[in-house]
Amino acid sequence: MVRPPQIWSRLFLVSITTPGTRHPRHRCQSLHLTMASLPLTHSSTSLTHSLHSLHHRPEAMAPARAHHLLACLLASALLAAATPVTGGGLMTDQLEVLFGQTQLLNDSNGDQTIALTLDRVMGSAFKSKTSYLFARIDMDIKLVADDSAGTVTTIYLISEKDWNTHDEIDLEFLGNVTGQPYTLHTNIFANGEGGREVQYRLWFDPTQDFHTYSVIWNPDEILILVDNMPIRQFKNHLDSGVPFPIYQPMRLFGCLWDADDWATEGGRIKTDWSQAPFVAYFRNYTADGCVPSSYAWVCGQGPASSSDWFDRGLDDVKQQQQLREAQDKYMIYNYCNDPKRFPDDTPPAPDQLGIMRYLKNMGPE
Repeated sequence: MVRPPQIWSRLFLVSITTPGTRHPRHRCQSLHLTMASLPLTHSSTSLTHSLHSLHHRPEAMAPARAHHLLACLLASALLAAATPVTGGGLMTDQLEVLFGQTQLLNDSNGDQTIALTLDRVMGSAFKSKTSYLFARIDMDIKLVADDSAGTVTTIYLISEKDWNTHDEIDLEFLGNVTGQPYTLHTNIFANGEGGREVQYRLWFDPTQDFHTYSVIWNPDEILILVDNMPIRQFKNHLDSGVPFPIYQPMRLFGCLWDADDWATEGGRIKTDWSQAPFVAYFRNYTADGCVPSSYAWVCGQGPASSSDWFDRGLDDVKQQQQLREAQDKYMIYNYCNDPKRFPDDTPPAPDQLGIMRYLKNMGPE
């Protein structure tokens, strides 16, 4: 296992090296941003934004994901730098608006909910005020209700330097027509290499109430959980030559955007704009991660700190069973088992595509 050098158990120094700066070839058909750094208040924050759709499908996800991610990153670059905050506190202590019609809702207990909105003109997005090098991220989300076909609600972690070598962990909720189950689309990029899509049908109605979606990212593995039940495990096989996100800090982004050319039944079902505005709700954001401190990254020091995420694995028998159950009952697509991508080779074991490439000299997808 390849790990960063550590000092004690929660303080380690990391030498983050980035290849020479290259200009990514933007796949955006059109991107026009008029940005202003505005505080998030109860009233809507409105910015001018035009974002055209891309061709986006499971077997060719990496090129298409560049569109809305670059939009969010470009917006982020135009905003003022934020003071790092580590989990706990109000949503506005930790998150800031990037663009779009966004509302902050306050209940009688002082708890805050962020509402992202999508209409025919534009979507909306937020980002965390700090980046992390390894973290546990939790967010309660209530997805777009009724006919949400063509919409995508997304939370993802992403590094912010060279796109060609970027790291990323995606959770994308693909909209549907009324009465159909939501699809949770997951993907992982490391050193610019993606193509690790796994999809699940959610086993509950995520529009009726809030549910908790979590990412645990540590030097050993990435875990994706729904209501604290693990559904995906991606282990670190960097020692076998398989890229794994271990050296680049990542920031959390949340977006609600239109992707009706691919999101619902491969683009066959389009967005019904008569149903707009579409709204997704986010609350109870917590982040316990490694944050910069002088020349080191300090881990497990936040208000919501729990020491188990940094060293944890699926040693618990119950969680191992839950992971198998999620894969057996709810997984509907796994890149490893796609005959279009592996027509002449035995499909590799789940999340072992990189190893198979190196062992079989398979080359790019």
